[in-house]
Amino acid sequence: MPFHRSVRGNAAFVVLIVLLAAAAAWWWNQRPHASAAVAPAEPRAVTARGDLAADERNNIEVFQAVSPSVVHITTLQTATSLFSLDAMQVPSGTGTGFVWDERGHVVTNFHVIQGGNAARVTLADQSSYPAALVGAFPDRDLAVLRIDAPREKLKPIALGESASLQVGQKVYAIGNPFGLDQTLTTGIVSALNREIESVTRRPIRGVIQTDAAINPGNSGGPLLDSAGRLIGVNTAIYSPSGASAGIGFAIPVDEVNRVVPRLIRDGRFIRPSLGISAAPDRFGQALGLPAGVVVVDVAADSPAAQAGLRPFARASDGSLVAGDVILALGGQATPTLDRLLEALEQHQVGDTVTLKLWRAGQEREVQVRLGLGS
Repeated sequence: MPFHRSVRGNAAFVVLIVLLAAAAAWWWNQRPHASAAVAPAEPRAVTARGDLAADERNNIEVFQAVSPSVVHITTLQTATSLFSLDAMQVPSGTGTGFVWDERGHVVTNFHVIQGGNAARVTLADQSSYPAALVGAFPDRDLAVLRIDAPREKLKPIALGESASLQVGQKVYAIGNPFGLDQTLTTGIVSALNREIESVTRRPIRGVIQTDAAINPGNSGGPLLDSAGRLIGVNTAIYSPSGASAGIGFAIPVDEVNRVVPRLIRDGRFIRPSLGISAAPDRFGQALGLPAGVVVVDVAADSPAAQAGLRPFARASDGSLVAGDVILALGGQATPTLDRLLEALEQHQVGDTVTLKLWRAGQEREVQVRLGLGS
């Protein structure tokens, strides 16, 4: 009996196995197989794109034409090794610049190089050169460097003009935001004649506002028109977060083209001088004087002295003796000292200009030959 029970048990087990195998085979046959139900995997056919849109072609053409003129600037500072006490140069910041001429002059913002004691310039082909400071004008946040690179590697940027710009014109910015070099952004001229503050706290007027994305690292880079011409130098953004918020500012190229050649020639921006000292702007307001620069001192043998300017002074009895108020220089109104300095910056040492003065209730004009300033 034990033998017969074992045979029956084994037979039942075999039947169970056969049924499970049959079920598994049926399930497997229901699954789709690549070899039977689906064709072998192949790449899909590419749909023809067609021609690029006109604005896309212009974007590409501007970038290809101008990017070789745009450089990456790395400022360096001297640091001391904690262990060996050896002095070494370490990167302290980055920014953008552009090639000004074939002599190796590179233009950037003053604040890009401020605080560094050396700099390196990397061209679009990734070749890198030490840079020497030629000159800077912090009042306009501009600086000029020079690199000793082969002439064939230097492609000067094409210059445009900013006086004829109109709100709504298309613009491009090329720079190195966050250290990512050769980055193109696009936008429009959002506004004109904005005013920003330079690193010296003096106002920079006539600034271009744009919505082209400008981020840290774009400073010193070119703002371009749709013809690929330089129309401004990107210098600042307005952003609570520190990143682009769609409001960027650029120093107009007309100002750049006035300042840069003088930095290259003189190593600094020399502002012509009248040889006067001026009272604070509120002084004239308190006395009810016309809007202008109140002269409180005239240096001996200065251009102002030779032209006969008189300062305000105190009489022996303490009363105020009225002198001259400068109302305009060279046809430009000078309601404040800042405006007088700006008017002087439009001229060079040796130029003869017309001063419009107010003295004792009467207006008069005198000719002044500008002298050497600081």
